[in-house]
Amino acid sequence: MMTRRNMLLGTLTVGATTGNVGKSEVAELIERAKVSEVVFIQGDMRRYLSLITHSDDYTLMAPFGGEPRRGFDASSARLEKLSHFFRGGDGTVEVVETYASEGMAVLAMIARLRGKVGGLPEQDWPLRITQVYRRDAPGWRVVHRHADLLLGGISLEQAAALARG
Repeated sequence: MMTRRNMLLGTLTVGATTGNVGKSEVAELIERAKVSEVVFIQGDMRRYLSLITHSDDYTLMAPFGGEPRRGFDASSARLEKLSHFFRGGDGTVEVVETYASEGMAVLAMIARLRGKVGGLPEQDWPLRITQVYRRDAPGWRVVHRHADLLLGGISLEQAAALARG
């Protein structure tokens, strides 16, 4: 039985699976997702793309807010910009829950990252992350990512101030 304590300590958890998705297949997807979060904050975009494949219809709800973005720009120029925006980080990723079916997988994760982002001094960047994957012929592709910086929680007044802009 998986306890909340085990989940928070980062023990590999594979939640509900249906169809012909094996637990080992989901476990491998989880491991790639966990490593990809750390290499992204390190600015190692080539390694990130060796671990994660984005679908053509990928959507991103970025941790800094704003309108959803569509597509992932893997051009050399964009990867170079990302490599300079995220630098020298490290961290751990905890899997809160997984859901998988024949053609879809969802990972709910908490990433406790630390690094230099956008020229700011090194600091903690904790993220709550939900990633949705779709399985196609070559394998799992991420189709949607939502991440936010609200791991520590905010008050109703702070939420209201954000909602007002």
